[in-house]
Amino acid sequence: MLREVLSPIHPDGWRFLAIAAALTALLFWLAAPLGWLGVVGTAWCAYFFRDPWRVTPQRDGLVIAPADGRVVSVGPAAPPAELGFGEAPMLRIGIFLNVFDVHVNRMPMAGRVVKRAYHAGKFLNASVDKASEENERMAIRLATGEGADIAVVQIAGLVARRIVCTAAEGQEVVAGERFGLIRFGSRTDLYLPPGWAVLALEGQRMIGGETVIADARAQEPPRRGVTH
Repeated sequence: MLREVLSPIHPDGWRFLAIAAALTALLFWLAAPLGWLGVVGTAWCAYFFRDPWRVTPQRDGLVIAPADGRVVSVGPAAPPAELGFGEAPMLRIGIFLNVFDVHVNRMPMAGRVVKRAYHAGKFLNASVDKASEENERMAIRLATGEGADIAVVQIAGLVARRIVCTAAEGQEVVAGERFGLIRFGSRTDLYLPPGWAVLALEGQRMIGGETVIADARAQEPPRRGVTH
C-alpha cells in the first residue's frame, strides 16, 4: 500500500501539480483556511497522476490488461473503421476508468504499432458501449507474434477531455509498456481475434500491466461469474 501511495508521478502530471501548488500558495496568502483546500486539491492531483510500478506476466500468447478499471463489456463488436480491420466483429473488452483509477495505459502485448488513428467525437459517459463508437478516441493497431493483429483504443469520457498517446507507427513495443494516459475518467477498449480465449468477466477489476485479460493460446471455454 505504501508503495502505491508513493508511486512516481506521470510526466504529464507535473504541470498540473505546479499549477495546483501555485494556487494553493495564493489561497494561503488570501486566507489560510482556503489554503488547506488547495492542499487537498494538490494531493488529489498527485494521486490522479500516479504511475505505479507493475510486474507484467511474460509468456507467449498472454494478453495483459491495458488499463486499470472495471470491465464493463465483453462481446463481439466491429473494430474502429479507421484501423482497417474491416467490418467483421472482433472480441471487444471494454474497461471503464473512474477518476480514482490509475490512468496510465499500457501495451497489452508485445508487437509493432502498425497504425494509430485519432477520431474526433463526443464526450458521452465512458461506461456505456455507445461511447466506443461515438466518443473522441485514439486507436492503435498492433501486429503481434500470434499471427494476428489486435487493437487497443483510448476513449475520452464525460469528464475526460485530453488523450495522451506516445506510441508511434512502426514502433516496437513490449507487453506492459506505457503508451499514454487519458484525463480525467475514461475508457480503454481492447479488440481481439474471435478465437482467442477471454479470461475477463463483466464487473471484474483490472490492474493495467498485470492482469491477464485473455490468452491467444488457451483452449478453455468462456468464463462465467457468480455474484456473492
